[in-house]
Amino acid sequence: MHWLASAESTNDVAARLAECGAEEGTTVVAEMQTAGRGRHGRVWFSPPGAGLYVSVIVRPAPSMSNDEQPAPLLTLAAGVAIAEAVRVATGLPAEIKWPNDVVIARRKLAGILAEAAMHGSSTRFIVLGFGVNLQPAAYPPELGSRVTSIEAETGRPVDRAFVLAEILAAISARCRDLREGRFDAILTAWRQLAVALPGARVEWDSPAGIVRGRAEGIDRHGALLVNVDGNIEKIVAGEVRWLA
Repeated sequence: MHWLASAESTNDVAARLAECGAEEGTTVVAEMQTAGRGRHGRVWFSPPGAGLYVSVIVRPAPSMSNDEQPAPLLTLAAGVAIAEAVRVATGLPAEIKWPNDVVIARRKLAGILAEAAMHGSSTRFIVLGFGVNLQPAAYPPELGSRVTSIEAETGRPVDRAFVLAEILAAISARCRDLREGRFDAILTAWRQLAVALPGARVEWDSPAGIVRGRAEGIDRHGALLVNVDGNIEKIVAGEVRWLA
């Protein structure tokens, strides 16, 4: 465990440690990030003491084939783990929003960013980064109505060490599921925690323009399935916007 007062990005610190041979499970936690990031290069707002900013080194099992894409599978497993841990630690009804957000009443509580280091077609290691909002903060105007925190939802102080311990234990358990081939158990838990997914209206940009449809669920690889005028479209990656 590496606990830092400040870091540009815990993912970057963990990646450097992994390059130097740090073992799986090595964890970097920062009190704040000056250049935290989310998916698609977005900034992850990381003010001092207001959240958990954490990165964990994961080394995929050699038995995993190259076409299994361990980073997306790990992202799904981590979403399940964080939602489960938040429920255990706080009693809050945490849910999952595809592909990598943990939400409460549609407001974002936590996000996940898994970044893989490759050697040819093989994955050398993955840095699993996640941020959890613990306390209300002076969020930028574009985020204010879309995010929440554990303290804002519970109305009481949060034990950050207890929440972190529950999350790390849950991630360890779900990583064990991946290693031992129990991905169906992860998918089942994911679907149970993605309460708002079935029937949700979504849209995304395609080469032909904006496409809209209704989410049906996810397939066994975690791809989003969307009904577009009676045809099922499979969304593997990219930006999906959820419509009211």
